[in-house]
Amino acid sequence: MPVTAKAPWVWTGLWIVVMAAAVLTRPLMPVDETRYLAVAWEMWFGGDFLVPHLNGETYSHKPPLLFWLINLGWGVFGVNEWWPRLVAPLFGLASLFLTARLARELWPDHPTVTAIAPLMLFGGLFWALFTTLTMFDMMLTAFTLAGLIGTVRAWRHGGWSGFFLLGVGIGFGVLTKGPAILLHTLPVALAAPWWGRGVSRIWDGRKGIWYAGVFVAVILGAGIGLAWAIPAGIAGGEAYQEAIFWGQSAGRVVSSFAHRQPWWFYVAVLPVMALPWLVWPPVWKAARNFSKVGGSGEMRFCFAWLVPAMVVFSAISGKQPHYLLPELPALALIAARLLSLGGDAASISKRDQIYPGLLAVILGALLVGLNQLPLPSPPPWLDLVGTGWGGVLVAAGLAVMALGGMSLVGRICGLAAVSTVMVVVVHLAMQPVLATAYDLKPLALKLSQWQRDGVPLANYSKYHGQYNFLGRLEKPITQVGMFHPDTEKYIQAHPDAKIIAYHNVLPTNATPEAVYRYRSRFIAVWDAAVVARHPDIIRR
Repeated sequence: MPVTAKAPWVWTGLWIVVMAAAVLTRPLMPVDETRYLAVAWEMWFGGDFLVPHLNGETYSHKPPLLFWLINLGWGVFGVNEWWPRLVAPLFGLASLFLTARLARELWPDHPTVTAIAPLMLFGGLFWALFTTLTMFDMMLTAFTLAGLIGTVRAWRHGGWSGFFLLGVGIGFGVLTKGPAILLHTLPVALAAPWWGRGVSRIWDGRKGIWYAGVFVAVILGAGIGLAWAIPAGIAGGEAYQEAIFWGQSAGRVVSSFAHRQPWWFYVAVLPVMALPWLVWPPVWKAARNFSKVGGSGEMRFCFAWLVPAMVVFSAISGKQPHYLLPELPALALIAARLLSLGGDAASISKRDQIYPGLLAVILGALLVGLNQLPLPSPPPWLDLVGTGWGGVLVAAGLAVMALGGMSLVGRICGLAAVSTVMVVVVHLAMQPVLATAYDLKPLALKLSQWQRDGVPLANYSKYHGQYNFLGRLEKPITQVGMFHPDTEKYIQAHPDAKIIAYHNVLPTNATPEAVYRYRSRFIAVWDAAVVARHPDIIRR
């Protein structure tokens, strides 16, 4: 079996290793993962699969596809924690295969590109780490890739099947994260006459028909999204209607609700997201080949995918690194094509492995000596970090430095394996910290017991539903402390309640019912009677 044929087994195996480490060592991370599972859980026990809810209120921030898929798995396997943690990562694995499929559509005569593009994608530290999280962006990436595969097929072969796939990708992207899918797919389809001549001339002189096909695909995608949104808006009420039709699209573009960053944020973080490939010399050597293929239709396709999204997302005030995950396959395809021009291994020397290996060695050494670093204000959980795992990372770095006599694909497999080791080591080293400072399950189970006993529960300050799934709560936790005098009124109405509060330093003038560590702070549960006597005790 040629090494290019073995590549899918490699990236699948590495994905399994990373996911095993994540599921076995890491709790559900608040507040995002716990919030999304809370919405899925409320959908499950409430039986409302049309309008998502969080803590008894309609949840308009995300469409329902992730929650539907979680509930689908629960219907098969029963309610559990492992299935929800696999849903989004499985789309990350699918994205690797879809990247290979897209490479094959673009460069059918270059199997090396098909083999190494997914390896470079998964071998990126950011991708390998993020693929373990229960978030929406890996799902969005998969539907972006499906839509772009449809775009290439429609241009290369004609017919309507490609447009149909584009429309389906858009539609399920809408059900995943709203109209944001259009930023990742529509610019490529609209720019087809610019990139398409180098791919196929089937559409020469037929631009009108092409754009009609794109329009039909968008209408199909919109129809898939509206098939849920219209009945959900009617059922959810006027405020929910406005939120899903405006807040998930234009509202986020005009004025982002959170995560404000300067316009150059993505330019700064993209190199970090490209590690360790950024420090691998063959990538820089391969860049010299850009003059040979940079103007080709296939490379233009990748730039029509990458550049508009970068520009639009940079113009929006709210920015997060993972918003660009659907564009990372474009970077992987560009790098893979440039590397493939250098031959199988002729342009790669053993010395080229030094820099990524050295990166692993340095990170491993820093982890080993973490407790001795002169940090100005070390967090209280620093001594819990499993620093000994840094030795594994040092060994992996030294091993990759020693790689020699391997093909291009083999060396890229080796570097992807080192990235996998880095992610696994992070999970193993941080396991004691995560169990102590991020695992909310013990508190959630305590709250569940109180709720079953009929004790009213309240959360002081904004509540994100972080205890609902972990404790399998079936009643909302009341949110207090958001406006005066809601806390006082709540205590008067519920004198036997328990109130959850968050403290940087625990108060000393009263004793809470229970105390838990959370990050660098404390979560205290107070009897309402104690709060009535000491009203300021629940404030940070």
